[in-house]
Amino acid sequence: MKKLAVFASGNGSNFAAIVEATRDGRLPGVEVALLICDKPNAYVNERAAHLGIPTFTFDPKAFADKAAFEAVIVEKLQAHDISLVVLAGYMRLVGTVLLGAYEGRIINLHPSLLPAFTGKDAIGQALAYGVKVTGVTVHFVDAGLDTGPIIAQLPVAVEQGDTADSLAARIHQVEHQLLIEVIGKLAKGKIEANGRLVRELA
Repeated sequence: MKKLAVFASGNGSNFAAIVEATRDGRLPGVEVALLICDKPNAYVNERAAHLGIPTFTFDPKAFADKAAFEAVIVEKLQAHDISLVVLAGYMRLVGTVLLGAYEGRIINLHPSLLPAFTGKDAIGQALAYGVKVTGVTVHFVDAGLDTGPIIAQLPVAVEQGDTADSLAARIHQVEHQLLIEVIGKLAKGKIEANGRLVRELA
């Protein structure tokens, strides 16, 4: 059984989608064993409680620095025998402590076709720029801001009259699909990275 930890800071729709996929047969041999959340009031905590998923929620301001809270996170991950970390709406850069412990085993979901529109509010950035196509990226995490090797991408058309909410709704549908596909392939050892180049194995 491959055990995942999902990191989230907000609503947690992708977290819920992953849990559902592990329970309905779309992700055989995969278990969401832990939620990590940096915002005690985030709705994702309620989702985790409802779904019966153990949670570690923390306030970063209660720690001296990023290294201090990441050291605690690593202890939690190791205690739950986590083999893959999935950042799904986690709004913090991963630091050297967590990267050092889980290098090559942390993936991030981002709502744009990277390298376009990195960082916060990627959907708003895409609308403001006037692109006709944006999308979803799943990538390995490195020390940069949305700069790690790209595992998979899918496009999402920007329709005339789109608002941030209407575009986000379509992007979320694609996110759920793509993230679950990538997790399944990683769990089966079908993804190989060589520098920036990532390929799917037969």
